[in-house]
Amino acid sequence: MKDLIIIGGGPAGVAGAVYAARKQLKTALIAAEIGGQSAVSDGIENWIGTPKIAGTELAKNFEAHLAAVKGGAVELAVGEEVAALTKADGGFAATTKAGKAFAARAVLVASGARRRKLDIPGAAQFENKGVTYCASCDGPLFSGMDVAVIGGGNAGFETALQLLAYAKSVTLLHRHKEFKADPVTVEKARAHPHMRLLPNSEPAEVVGDRFVSGLRYKDLGSGEVKELQVAGVFVEAGLIPNTDFAKELVDLDPVGRIAVNPKNQRASAEGIWAAGDCTDELYHQNNIAAGDGVKALEDVYLWLKTR
Repeated sequence: MKDLIIIGGGPAGVAGAVYAARKQLKTALIAAEIGGQSAVSDGIENWIGTPKIAGTELAKNFEAHLAAVKGGAVELAVGEEVAALTKADGGFAATTKAGKAFAARAVLVASGARRRKLDIPGAAQFENKGVTYCASCDGPLFSGMDVAVIGGGNAGFETALQLLAYAKSVTLLHRHKEFKADPVTVEKARAHPHMRLLPNSEPAEVVGDRFVSGLRYKDLGSGEVKELQVAGVFVEAGLIPNTDFAKELVDLDPVGRIAVNPKNQRASAEGIWAAGDCTDELYHQNNIAAGDGVKALEDVYLWLKTR
C-alpha cells in the first residue's frame, strides 16, 4: 500500500509527482506518456520562465525533472493507462488496461482530456485523409495548399498561425459571433494576408473523393450553405475529460469533468484529489494545471500526516 497514486503525466501529474518526491511520499505515477496535450505543440510561449519551448522539449524537461528527484519515493509506470479506480481496504486500487494493479491511501487524478472529434458527415470517412486533429504532426503535409481550421479558441488560432507558415491560405471557422481566443492572438492572425476568419459559421460536411477537397458550412447569419475548396481540415473543437475510470467514485460536472474544491483540489470522495484539464477548473492552461497539482499535493501531504 503506497501513500499516493497519481494518474496522468501532464503538467498537473508531473508537478504532483515532483512534490510527492520532495515530501518523500511513496507514490506511483501512472501515465500513458509524459508531457500531456502540449507535447504535440510546435511552440509553447506561455510556460512561465521560458519565452518559447517546443512541446517535445517540455516533455523531455518533465522526464528529466522526475528522474532527478524521484529517488526511491516515486515509482514511474509510464506506458500504462488506468482502466478502473475502485475503493479498497485502507484506500484505493487502480488497475491498468494491461492488468497491473496499484494500491494507495490517496489518489490524485490528473488524467487530462482528449480532443473532441468533428461530428459531421464525411469527418470520420476522411480522417487521416485530410481531416486531422494535430497541426504539428500533419501540417507540413499541406504545404502550399488551402486549409481550414475549425475552432475559435486559443487552440484554433494557434493552429491557424502555425499553418500559415507553410499553407497557401488558412480559413478559420467558429460557430459563435465572438472568438474565444485571446485578443492579441486573434489580431495576430487577422493581420496575416493569407488568413480568413469566418465567425458565426457552422461546419456541415467534409467532401472529397479519396481525399478531402472541400468543407461545406452554414452561414448562421443568412442560413446559406457554402463550400470552401480546401485540401485539409484541422479540428480544434474542444476536449473530452479522461475521467470514465473515476465516474463511480467522484462527482462530475455535466461534461464529465471532476468537480473539485478550488482551495485544495479535493474531489467529492474522501482521499481523492484532481488537477488539470480533467477538472471543472474555470481556466485550463499548463501553468494553472501545474499549480493545481502542487496545491493538491500540499493538501494530500497534510491529509496523510494527520490521519
